[in-house]
Amino acid sequence: MPCREWNNSSVPALVTLDADRASIVEALCAAIIPGSARVGPGVYIDVLLTSMSAPELEAAIGAIDRLAGAASEGQEALRAHAGSPEFALIREVAIEAYYSDFVAPGLEETGAWEEIDFNSPLATRLRKDWTYIGLPG
Repeated sequence: MPCREWNNSSVPALVTLDADRASIVEALCAAIIPGSARVGPGVYIDVLLTSMSAPELEAAIGAIDRLAGAASEGQEALRAHAGSPEFALIREVAIEAYYSDFVAPGLEETGAWEEIDFNSPLATRLRKDWTYIGLPG
């Protein structure tokens, strides 16, 4: 279930994942947090993977590969994996990608904070800078 055209110039080029795995990641994010794929969590997770050690990266890629079939079948299929370490890992990064209010560069979307009405005075003044994870400023 591809969520984004990765060779499209509107989103940053992939760094760690190939286009197929990036689409799987977005499908997993969409199944775990419905509606989250619109902000490009695959971009965030792709860049996040670059900071992992080799064993962590291997585990993350393995988790994506093991959940790929369920990703294409949706929430019900993914439910069977809910107690697995693979699901826990992907769930953690999906939540981080979405609820950090990330929106992939090039996408004209509002982030999660607006959707969940997180509008404290500090949050509304915050200018998010994703350069710390390796994305352009």
